[in-house]
Amino acid sequence: MKKKVIFVVNPIAGGNDKAELVSAVQAYAESEDIAVVLYETNGEDDIPKIKALYAAHRPDRILVAGGDGTIKMVAEAVEKHDVILGILPAGSANGLSVDLNLPSSIPENLEIAFHGSHIDMDMISINGIRSMHLSDLGLNAQLVKNYEKGNTRGMIGYALNAFQTLSEQEGPFEVKIAANGTTIETTARMVVIANTQKYGTGVTINPSGIMDDGKFEIVILKNLDLLVFGKIITGNMPLDTGDVEIISTDKAVIHTETEVSFQIDGEYCGMLRKLDIHILPGQMKVAVPSAPAEN
Repeated sequence: MKKKVIFVVNPIAGGNDKAELVSAVQAYAESEDIAVVLYETNGEDDIPKIKALYAAHRPDRILVAGGDGTIKMVAEAVEKHDVILGILPAGSANGLSVDLNLPSSIPENLEIAFHGSHIDMDMISINGIRSMHLSDLGLNAQLVKNYEKGNTRGMIGYALNAFQTLSEQEGPFEVKIAANGTTIETTARMVVIANTQKYGTGVTINPSGIMDDGKFEIVILKNLDLLVFGKIITGNMPLDTGDVEIISTDKAVIHTETEVSFQIDGEYCGMLRKLDIHILPGQMKVAVPSAPAEN
């Protein structure tokens, strides 16, 4: 029987046409005598449809073309199955591909997606919702909210919405974090729940992050002024100040005194006051370069 892969494409991710990428995948698969089962997301009933496709074809690999939100959705759909995800970065924010050291060229990414080795990557459960990359309370979540409402995609869209976010930003918030048997209380501008190291801009927000170590980090940015927020957007976040605290743990509960904007992997989740968080070790298999570049 001919080998198959499922290829999940988010047609609107990143605001760019996916025709060239789809053609490249199909041509590569044909050269390898592999059948491609193409599925385009619709934003409505994708998870049950992907589950049904997996049950029908049982591939060893599922290729995903989209941003972090698309990858997370596919991972949720097949999290109980032994299947490797091959990531083809095609979203507005491709933070996970940055952390995985995936190359920028399509031919190199195809080789990894179809044949690369893999890691057993952790995921995080936050109020029962899966997170594989970076989630946060505060300013960046507001930016994600404004970006989703806007019409411009890609990094230009993020930059344009950054100005609106800064003009209407919520104030600092009081937060209580229980982890590792202790509780800390502080004022914060932003609290990041990080399974990995970098945002899609390339900024390192969590330098100690390892995505398959059974831990996640809570990064508390206590005094995030306009200059520092601008550096986050442009990928130049400084971490050498006393205003940043990092906690490494496998479970935590976060309470805020008031409701605060929250996002998971680039998708806005509303205003929340409590996050119940725990690690899901080795939850998904992700294709990586055989010899990953050093960070």
